[in-house]
Amino acid sequence: MTKRTYVVAGVLLLSGLCPTLQGCSQTDETATPGTTTPAPEPPATNQGDAAGQGVAIAFRSEPDPPAAGENTFEVLVTQPDGSPVTDATVETVFSMPAMPSMNMPAMRSTSALTHEGSGRYSGSGQLSMAGIWNVIVTATRGGEEVGRTNFSVIAK
Repeated sequence: MTKRTYVVAGVLLLSGLCPTLQGCSQTDETATPGTTTPAPEPPATNQGDAAGQGVAIAFRSEPDPPAAGENTFEVLVTQPDGSPVTDATVETVFSMPAMPSMNMPAMRSTSALTHEGSGRYSGSGQLSMAGIWNVIVTATRGGEEVGRTNFSVIAK
């Protein structure tokens, strides 16, 4: 092939890709040009219906969001009618999967929470580093699980 044939083939190839590339770079037409839409803020309280078991579990931390180091966790456990669950054993488990590419093992932090009154349980726990942590909050009564909620937090 001659140099001219390569140039023509390149132009044809690029002209065929231009509509494809243009489609990939289009933005949402409702957005004002030159601006970005921020991601929604995570809620201050994470709630769940406790895996459909009827009790509601609301979680919060101090600081909010949690940070690397010592944190205080508070969980509110209530019945569907809003009445507090005062006789549960409540535990939080924070876990971060292993990151082999960074030579980091999986991490886990468990905290048993103490009932403070009116269905409010609190305790402290240590997070070894900033990053995304998976959280499981479990409420049990008499050795039987009455509620559980799962969510993730980004520790600062």
